[in-house]
Amino acid sequence: MITTKPKGNYGEDLACEYLKKHGYKILERNFRIRGGEIDIVAKDDDYLVFVEVKTRWSDEYGPPAESMTPWKIRYLLKTAQFYLLKIDWGDKPFRLDFVSVDFSDDGNKPTIELIKNITS
Repeated sequence: MITTKPKGNYGEDLACEYLKKHGYKILERNFRIRGGEIDIVAKDDDYLVFVEVKTRWSDEYGPPAESMTPWKIRYLLKTAQFYLLKIDWGDKPFRLDFVSVDFSDDGNKPTIELIKNITS
């Protein structure tokens, strides 16, 4: 049985492939600070995009998008703001996106969904 870390990494790999096909340029993966982590940092046109990825193998805990609670979004924003300061991004645009990788219907072929700008 695959543990959650390799499953999560596999989901992030699939999310990166999906984002690249949709014109994103992947800059960094698994950016961590104390109290937060960003799964993927990417560029989409002029936007710096912080992407949260959730991979689910069953519907036992609900669909992946349900994991995006206000608390989780608040921590993602805190981590994103630290990253923006670190690279001196200034007032240029950024956003938080969400990618769900859902294997619950077919364990071999996931349904992948991108939700742009989860804070609006």
